[in-house]
Amino acid sequence: MANIIDKLFGGSSKSMTSVEDFPEIDLSKYEEVLEEEPAVTYIRIAEISNSNQLSTLKQEIYNGNILIVDISNIKGDDFLRDRVLKELKEVVLDVHGDIAGVKGNMVIVTPTGIKIDRSKLIGGRY
Repeated sequence: MANIIDKLFGGSSKSMTSVEDFPEIDLSKYEEVLEEEPAVTYIRIAEISNSNQLSTLKQEIYNGNILIVDISNIKGDDFLRDRVLKELKEVVLDVHGDIAGVKGNMVIVTPTGIKIDRSKLIGGRY
């Protein structure tokens, strides 16, 4: 019985796997930016920690870009968080875009012509 288990699972003769046994994956080749091909719309990642940064975020939306904003730095300040979200919502209403929260600390803000589907896609189905 022990011999069968050893054959199936390697038993005590199984050697320890080390970090060197796994090849390192170089993701840099997937992160290349094609400078020659400018885009009409960019997805920008932003982080906000004070109200002075609002004008830059709003300008990105007016320029037609999509923002993924990390609001974790202001989550504890109810007044600042509410102000930031209110001003972003006003811009969205102005340009007929959209705004939605994602996982509590992230907000997606879209410009004209782009709406956020709030249903979850799981395994190719809604």
